[in-house]
Amino acid sequence: MPKMKTKSSAKKRFKVTGTGKIKRKHAFKSHILTKKSKKRKLKLTHDGLVHKSDESNIKQQLNLK
Repeated sequence: MPKMKTKSSAKKRFKVTGTGKIKRKHAFKSHILTKKSKKRKLKLTHDGLVHKSDESNIKQQLNLK
Protein backbone atom coordinates (compact mmCIF):
# COMPACT_ATOMS: atom_id res chain seq x y z
CA MET A 1 0.00 0.00 0.00
CA PRO A 2 1.42 3.44 -0.92
CA LYS A 3 2.29 6.08 1.64
CA MET A 4 -0.33 8.66 2.57
CA LYS A 5 0.45 12.13 1.24
CA THR A 6 0.00 15.25 3.36
CA LYS A 7 -2.13 18.08 2.00
CA SER A 8 0.27 20.70 0.63
CA SER A 9 -2.03 23.55 1.67
CA ALA A 10 -2.16 22.34 5.29
CA LYS A 11 1.60 21.75 5.37
CA LYS A 12 2.18 25.41 4.42
CA ARG A 13 -0.35 26.86 6.88
CA PHE A 14 0.10 24.90 10.12
CA LYS A 15 2.94 23.92 12.46
CA VAL A 16 2.78 21.45 15.34
CA THR A 17 4.13 22.62 18.72
CA GLY A 18 6.14 20.49 21.11
CA THR A 19 3.05 19.75 23.20
CA GLY A 20 1.08 18.60 20.14
CA LYS A 21 -1.07 21.71 19.63
CA ILE A 22 -1.34 23.25 16.16
CA LYS A 23 -0.19 26.81 15.48
CA ARG A 24 -1.76 29.00 12.82
CA LYS A 25 -1.46 32.54 11.46
CA HIS A 26 -4.23 35.10 11.77
CA ALA A 27 -6.18 36.20 8.72
CA PHE A 28 -6.74 39.81 7.52
CA LYS A 29 -3.06 40.84 7.71
CA SER A 30 -2.07 40.72 4.03
CA HIS A 31 -3.52 43.87 2.42
CA ILE A 32 -5.77 46.91 2.97
CA LEU A 33 -3.84 47.70 6.14
CA THR A 34 -4.25 51.50 6.09
CA LYS A 35 -7.76 51.47 7.56
CA LYS A 36 -6.85 49.01 10.35
CA SER A 37 -5.58 50.37 13.64
CA LYS A 38 -2.03 49.77 14.83
CA LYS A 39 -3.36 47.80 17.82
CA ARG A 40 -5.44 45.56 15.58
CA LYS A 41 -2.53 44.86 13.20
CA LEU A 42 -0.22 44.07 16.11
CA LYS A 43 -2.68 41.53 17.52
CA LEU A 44 -2.96 39.88 14.09
CA THR A 45 0.84 39.54 13.88
CA HIS A 46 1.10 36.97 16.66
CA ASP A 47 0.39 33.30 16.01
CA GLY A 48 -2.75 31.68 17.37
CA LEU A 49 -3.75 28.12 18.11
CA VAL A 50 -6.25 26.06 16.16
CA HIS A 51 -9.54 25.50 17.99
CA LYS A 52 -10.01 22.10 19.58
CA SER A 53 -12.98 21.24 17.35
CA ASP A 54 -10.86 21.75 14.20
CA GLU A 55 -7.73 19.97 15.46
CA SER A 56 -8.75 16.46 14.42
CA ASN A 57 -9.51 17.58 10.85
CA ILE A 58 -6.14 19.33 10.48
CA LYS A 59 -4.23 16.44 12.05
CA GLN A 60 -5.84 14.16 9.47
CA GLN A 61 -4.66 16.48 6.66
CA LEU A 62 -1.13 16.50 8.11
CA ASN A 63 -1.21 12.70 8.54
CA LEU A 64 -0.78 12.86 12.31
CA LYS A 65 -2.53 10.59 14.79
